[in-house]
Amino acid sequence: MSDSSDSESAVPQVDRKVPNILVTGTPGTGKTTTSELIAQATGLSHVNVGDLVKEKQLHEGYLEEFDTHVLDEDKLIDELEDIMSEGGKIVDFHSCGIFPERWFDLVLVLRADTNVLYPRMENRNYNQRKITENIECEIMQVVLEEARECYAEEIVIELPSNDIDEMESNVERVRQWVDAYKANHA
Repeated sequence: MSDSSDSESAVPQVDRKVPNILVTGTPGTGKTTTSELIAQATGLSHVNVGDLVKEKQLHEGYLEEFDTHVLDEDKLIDELEDIMSEGGKIVDFHSCGIFPERWFDLVLVLRADTNVLYPRMENRNYNQRKITENIECEIMQVVLEEARECYAEEIVIELPSNDIDEMESNVERVRQWVDAYKANHA
């Protein structure tokens, strides 16, 4: 089924002893909490991209109307390149299309019902424009579609993240997956 043009464009698989995982989703879906819980359960290291962007000034300024920094993608990728090659990282960010496909062995897209997501964003004091845009993104499955376009189908997993029971179930599933990955790459 594949021809030479397919094999030339294929991304080479990286054989790491410990996996890299991307946890993505609309703001408010529980990425950071889930990432921290996965790190505790697996021993992998959590990389919060939003915090890294602020700490290392990997941005081009601030957009007041959206209450967010304007990401400098090149600076971010340069900052993370060596870190990601080591393996054992859980990257937490609301977007996924900027990262090289070779970095990740599993991509988790967290989803939440809008009636759960809206109050979470209100509790964070997001302005109405930011809340509306993020709710529309969740309804339209923007992050899920981006993940499906950017990564191999078999590594993109959609997970519900409406409450603590779902988060704990997700963490347990990922822990089991990480254990199997490590056993297969020992």
